[in-house]
Amino acid sequence: MRRAAAVGLALLVLLFLMPLLFLGSEGEAEDTPEPTGTLPLDRTVVSPPPAEGAGADETAAVRVKLSDGTVTEMTMADYLWRVVAAEMSASFEPEALKAQAVAARTYAAAKMTAGEANHPDADMCTDISCCQAYITPQEAAENWGESAADYEAKVSAAVAGTDGIIATYDGQLIQAVFFSSAAGRTADAVEVWGNDVPYLTSVESPEGEEVPNYHSTVTVPVEEFRTTLLSQVSGADLSGDPAGWFGTPVLGSNGAVVTIPVGGTEVAGTTLRTLFGLRSAVFTVQADSTAVTFSVTGYGHGVGMSQYGANAMAKEGKSYEEILKWYYTGVELEQMTG
Repeated sequence: MRRAAAVGLALLVLLFLMPLLFLGSEGEAEDTPEPTGTLPLDRTVVSPPPAEGAGADETAAVRVKLSDGTVTEMTMADYLWRVVAAEMSASFEPEALKAQAVAARTYAAAKMTAGEANHPDADMCTDISCCQAYITPQEAAENWGESAADYEAKVSAAVAGTDGIIATYDGQLIQAVFFSSAAGRTADAVEVWGNDVPYLTSVESPEGEEVPNYHSTVTVPVEEFRTTLLSQVSGADLSGDPAGWFGTPVLGSNGAVVTIPVGGTEVAGTTLRTLFGLRSAVFTVQADSTAVTFSVTGYGHGVGMSQYGANAMAKEGKSYEEILKWYYTGVELEQMTG
């Protein structure tokens, strides 16, 4: 498997400087023009040829460290089923589920090529802060209830229908990051993680009010806000009227708060998101003598593929190839070999 997915350790080392793949440190390419296409997309899509003989996913082995600390070996197909079932709602469109399967396969191949210091005895783990979400078929069936048979088949079809397909940029495996829902656009990686990544640039994303909790509100009592912020941000002056604590924010390509003055000190939007449990960094803030209120849109870090956006595109008739090439600028889809 490692040889099959070996497409560029050097780029992976750079990208793995992001503290956590799904939580991030910061990244986007200044010398790469921002995509200007609008849906429906106009990017040429060529599907890779299917693998010959036994499925690539069925012949590749993955060692997975489970939540109880034990390590078990399974096929890539079985591993991807468990990841896709955990990461995306099985009620989504088949092409969205296929896009998720390719993203999950690419993500796993990249991790396996680079190696993982957190679990040297295993290729992947089930801790979402380290690798990918994971659910057993039994747990998934319990969650799905009467829809279990249909959903099990949909996830299996998504994995089998993309057998062995990975996403690359300039011949290198990409970091196939994804998130739940965007507020009209995805974010440039540099605005979130500080790294220039040419295929993680801002593009339009078509989801909206159909997304559960698309708009959310977090209200924090003034004293709790003061204590929490000052525990992490030094130098902020949080005296006087709370309505005057906040200045004009600097917004990113997707409308997320990059930085905002708080008590005269610049604070990253991602810091506020983490400290106060906001669903995304796309927010506005108001304060009075009693509370600080955040009004939030979307869910997730905003970089890469939006899952609800992928589902909306699939409903418009877009294929998984089109979805992936929309959200990951300039990538190619290739068949793993070896």
